[in-house]
Amino acid sequence: MIELKQVSKTFTRKGITIDAVKGIDLKVDKGDIFGVIGYSGAGKSTLIRLVNYLERPTEGQVLVAGRDLGTYNDKELRAAKKNIGMIFQHFNLLESKKVFENVAIPLVLLKKNKNEIRKRVLELLEFVGLSDKAGSYPSELSGGQKQRVGIARALASNPSILLCDEATSALDPQTTHSILQLLKKINAEYNITVMIITHEMSVIQEICNKVAVMEAGRIIEQGSVLDVFGSPKHKTTQNFVKTVIQNSITPSVQKSIKTEPGSVLYKLNFVGESASEPILFEMIRSFDMKVNILFANTTEIQETTLGTVIIQCSGDTAEINNALSFLKRHGVSVEEVESNVFDHINR
Repeated sequence: MIELKQVSKTFTRKGITIDAVKGIDLKVDKGDIFGVIGYSGAGKSTLIRLVNYLERPTEGQVLVAGRDLGTYNDKELRAAKKNIGMIFQHFNLLESKKVFENVAIPLVLLKKNKNEIRKRVLELLEFVGLSDKAGSYPSELSGGQKQRVGIARALASNPSILLCDEATSALDPQTTHSILQLLKKINAEYNITVMIITHEMSVIQEICNKVAVMEAGRIIEQGSVLDVFGSPKHKTTQNFVKTVIQNSITPSVQKSIKTEPGSVLYKLNFVGESASEPILFEMIRSFDMKVNILFANTTEIQETTLGTVIIQCSGDTAEINNALSFLKRHGVSVEEVESNVFDHINR
């Protein structure tokens, strides 16, 4: 549905060149709710503006529905953009227009007749839960209601793609949840592919099935949300994951750890069925080694249980290796924890 091939975007301001996006390869399949996350200045907003050609790439190709947007003439590009809806962080509503008129704007530009416009706008207002606000002005609405108007407006032209640029960052947690559930409903009922730009990992966790992590204009990690949450490789990704999943030993526990010669820490990741099976119990019972469980936590992502356990193992090296092999055969990911976790203990 959306594919970026070696896309870069460079801006020049007052003689200074800024590489906002560098060599991006990205593919969003039809039906995805695809999240792009990164800290401020990572290039996220530039990336999403490239998808609908609000910004044109300096290098590379942006393909939508299999065709490079760079090959369109102006008329064809305008037609293609009608298939891509967009909602914004600060709503971008016309304060002088009522809710009905704001939602109707794309249909007016498409020169639809009044009856068709009225039918579509009222249908959308009902869908987003604002049937009673058609005659209200934006100033009379809450932030969540304004964003619902923005969503209805973005859906007016029946797009197959919906782009969301920090669409929930100006909202409180409860309102954010309601807007995310609305986006999930749009994806399911209208079969619209959704691409979300955010700096909040909780947004990714709640509704996305795939994620890309950006830093300094590049994608540093991408994949299914389950894979990225379960085993983040890059330090930046690990920091984001920690904001929603506690998956490391707390400082107070670290201080209580007693080290032994030859003891090693391992992080075990259990996914799906392995998280509910007594695999760790079987390992402890079957192998002659000392195991100290230092940390355990479970969470649910994409209706799949993800468990994290950190253990301290001591004993015969060969026996420990056999135990770890046992875990791997049963679908458990095993990662040795860096030894510097003990640095403060042995000083």
